[in-house]
Amino acid sequence: MSFTFRPVEPVADAPVLHSWVSQEYARFWGMVSATEQDVVEEYSKIAESGHHQAFLGLDDGVPAFLMERYRPESSPLADVYEVQPGDVGMHLLVSPPAGAPQPGFTTSVMQSVMAELFVDPATRRIVVEPDARNHKIHVLNEKVGFRPHGVVTLPAVDPAEDHKQGLLSFCTREDFLATLTPILAAPAAATRGESL
Repeated sequence: MSFTFRPVEPVADAPVLHSWVSQEYARFWGMVSATEQDVVEEYSKIAESGHHQAFLGLDDGVPAFLMERYRPESSPLADVYEVQPGDVGMHLLVSPPAGAPQPGFTTSVMQSVMAELFVDPATRRIVVEPDARNHKIHVLNEKVGFRPHGVVTLPAVDPAEDHKQGLLSFCTREDFLATLTPILAAPAAATRGESL
């Protein structure tokens, strides 16, 4: 596995993104009934927002996951917690496996996403707010160092719902590095000029 990141191209990437977000496993993404054109419009809005960015994660050049980075102060989160300097919001959607699931793949994706977000020395803490019912992502989040803060009420993601109950969680750079083996942690620490 060799992951790289590139900005989402809304029109060109819509077919692959639609094939992911319209599946039942991605129901918490809120786009199960979306059309391909809905995906184009959503990711065009994100690209034009100035405070929200979407990236396609590639595994040896093949699309494997979607990562979104956003500024919490410009999002609905600003109404439910006191945003701190250096907070960066994140959303993650991993593609369905093309063949047999690879053990540890999703954890590797999450570690790569966290390392990518912490490359920026100004990033002090990653903020997530997955649906409180999404137990799989809560387990993954804790595995990479997130600590739950509490359930918050946010605007609905799913058009069939009135609101979203999200589990607000935070992960500092130190908490993330503490979850890595020394071999994995060395390059991440090096990005901030420290030795282990």
